Amino acid sequence: MHETDRIIYCQPDARDKVADLTDQQAMEFLEELCNCFGPSGFEREPAIIVREYVSRFSDEVFTDRLGSLMFKKKGTADSPIVLLPGHIDEVGFIISSINKLGYLTFNPLGGWFDQVLLGQRVKVRTARGIVPGIIAAKPPHLLTAEERTKVILKEKMFIDIGASNEDEAKEMGVRVGNPVIPDSSFSTMQKKVFKDGKRKGVDTLAFGKAFDDRIGAWIAAETVRTLFDKKIKHPNTVVGAATTQEEVGLRGARTTAWVTKPDVCITLEVDIAGDVPGIEAHEAAAKIGMGPSVTTYDSSMIPNQDLVELVIRTAEKNKIPYQLSQVKGGTDAGAIHMSYAGCPSVVLGVPTRHIHSHAGIMSISDAENCVKLIVELVKKLDKKTVEGLTKV
Repeated sequence: MHETDRIIYCQPDARDKVADLTDQQAMEFLEELCNCFGPSGFEREPAIIVREYVSRFSDEVFTDRLGSLMFKKKGTADSPIVLLPGHIDEVGFIISSINKLGYLTFNPLGGWFDQVLLGQRVKVRTARGIVPGIIAAKPPHLLTAEERTKVILKEKMFIDIGASNEDEAKEMGVRVGNPVIPDSSFSTMQKKVFKDGKRKGVDTLAFGKAFDDRIGAWIAAETVRTLFDKKIKHPNTVVGAATTQEEVGLRGARTTAWVTKPDVCITLEVDIAGDVPGIEAHEAAAKIGMGPSVTTYDSSMIPNQDLVELVIRTAEKNKIPYQLSQVKGGTDAGAIHMSYAGCPSVVLGVPTRHIHSHAGIMSISDAENCVKLIVELVKKLDKKTVEGLTKV
């Protein structure tokens, strides 16, 4: 594990209110987790990284048969079971063919916007190791004037690994079915924060791939670690989960719910940051650096309303910043909230710019505040409170 790269953007001075930054151990875990190789269906590497990290402070670590990893922290009671899932698969690709010139065609693993792909570097995993490549298409110099006005679809793209024919590509170890991920490294920088023209301290920003949703798995792990390290009493059993295949249909969420049988679920995700030019507040309200978001609606789930109110009250009582949000996509909660007889659920998100691309941007303070909020929630979720979430 190498030291996290840091771009020095500013140096805080006496006028800055410096937040309690996450310790080096947690930051190294986050870097390793985001940098590792793990598109949907190929999550073994991130699962191993999570297992090695959480084993020190978990009472039990176990898996389902789809590759999801769960880690338990027992409190003063066996129930209720509080599930904290965050998926570890990232959007990627899978090789669909090798043509006679040695170029690779691919299918997406998860949702990709065609316009973010061209010219980007990728890593192809083979039985012999990683083969670097570049996503390309017919050069614009050779397109007609009419063709240059049209968006090139991913179906017209290919991965160039430097081969000149099919035999060379196969000799490199490439075959149909190889997984592919973006070639993008984790880094951080500090910035001075201003609001209404006044300095409000500093924040650490993270740049890299796979924040959707390795940050969710990181938050689950740091929550359980905080409960252990600070010997915090909680009237329940907490189960963190690093789930698989969320980007291709919430598949690991279903098996995780089957194994853990949760009584309440706090799904941990990214949220689409709306502080980007061209986005209106009604399209995406959350902004980076303003606290974790509480999803009040998404395409896969309407959250339990009493649980949403409990989250809001807890955040306000403990002076933890939060934002209210609505999302057009879905999360693991979409499957978990319908497991068995139903599971009261809510989604907490870390606002992130440029998700489902080669590199996103998020605020470490948002992730830290999400951990703080979940710890306070876990302390409140006793049997009576959880039963009250669905009482009529």
